[in-house]
Amino acid sequence: MDGMLSGADLGESANRRDFGLLFVVMLTIAAGNTAMQSVLPAIGRSLNVPDSAVALCFSVSAALWVFAAPFWAKRLDRHGQRNMVVLGLAGFAVSTLLCGVFLSAGIMGSIAPITAFAAFVIGRMIYGICGPATPSAAQAMVAARTSRHERTKALTMLASAFGLGTILGPALSPYLILPVVGMAGPAFIFGILGIAVAIAAARLLPDDKPGDHAKGAAMTYPTIGGQSSGASVTAAVSGPSIEVKLRDPRIWPWMLSGLVMTHAQAMAGQAIPFLVIDRMGGTLGEALQATGLVLMTGAGAALLAQWGLIPILNLKPRALILIGLILSALGCLFTGMATSFYGIAMAYALSSLGFGFIRPGFTAGSSLAVHSNEQGSVAGKTTAVNGAAFVLGPSLGVGMYEIWRPLPYNVAAAALVIVFLYAWFNLHSSEHAEPSSPA
Repeated sequence: MDGMLSGADLGESANRRDFGLLFVVMLTIAAGNTAMQSVLPAIGRSLNVPDSAVALCFSVSAALWVFAAPFWAKRLDRHGQRNMVVLGLAGFAVSTLLCGVFLSAGIMGSIAPITAFAAFVIGRMIYGICGPATPSAAQAMVAARTSRHERTKALTMLASAFGLGTILGPALSPYLILPVVGMAGPAFIFGILGIAVAIAAARLLPDDKPGDHAKGAAMTYPTIGGQSSGASVTAAVSGPSIEVKLRDPRIWPWMLSGLVMTHAQAMAGQAIPFLVIDRMGGTLGEALQATGLVLMTGAGAALLAQWGLIPILNLKPRALILIGLILSALGCLFTGMATSFYGIAMAYALSSLGFGFIRPGFTAGSSLAVHSNEQGSVAGKTTAVNGAAFVLGPSLGVGMYEIWRPLPYNVAAAALVIVFLYAWFNLHSSEHAEPSSPA
């Protein structure tokens, strides 16, 4: 009949709707997490909580994520994709709302500040445990509904939602301050949004059954400066993989370089909100707006490298890493020296631009070093290295910052220079196999 959609058209329309909803799901959890990261330093200062305690809040959550992400990725067949998407969203929403309640209680003086932050850590633990279920299940749901030809592009677009979230979270957080609860407002807003998206996912996503054998991969904890490197996409589209040891000489130089580079990034990024507060002066509300702009500028610079410059320049992994190391080392050094808002923003953007080159270079280099039947194993290790940096890196960076403000940036710059020398002599653009996914 004229005007009626065919079954194929209906199926394609449903797939587009499902993909759009999954994109919103990923965007929500990334934006919510980075929004909390951008406001928590100001809240900690208002409650006279030590800066290192603020960093610890997210280190605990990131540590749990590292262990929980592969756990949930291996259990998709048992629990079903839609159920896992909803589980992760529910964990995000409950965690974020509880964090909002605890922080607002501390702001209003109902409980002691240190008690509020201790309770906040408990709330974040819920997200660290349950949150990783969503990304792997979302990947599996997209993979199950795309051909092999379309799969890499679709999963890359889905992963890009994390990158967009790192921009939107810090950008929106200064405008989500609410009466009474003050700077805890973003937690309530994103918690409520998480509930709404979870309800939409439960009602609109297809009711798949456990045992459908769809495959998703563990993804890195969504955090400031933690843009997707492409490793999870490689893992999701790879077939059965032969195990590769971490100390395998083909990948060890890449893994060691990546571990140092990502720790430098985590150290510098987590200390930025405190640097802005201390350098800018003024009220905490003004500092919060400035922090959001700086973090948004940095995230935008990283995405400019990954989405714009890298495809144009078409450089090999070793060149990406060497160029990125120079830019990020200079950016970190200038960040520690900067005394104005524009100086901090430009220096942090330069370092983020460099890290935007490094992450895909690290992923592609380690992938190209092994054969096609080893891609999944190497991609999993790449994701683990990226995630591990946000367990210790933030606490290390903020701990150094408490000793001397430029210290984390100077240490990060020195580490990046050392890695540059190591990479120059030890990284080789070998291509033993065609990787199943680009960086």
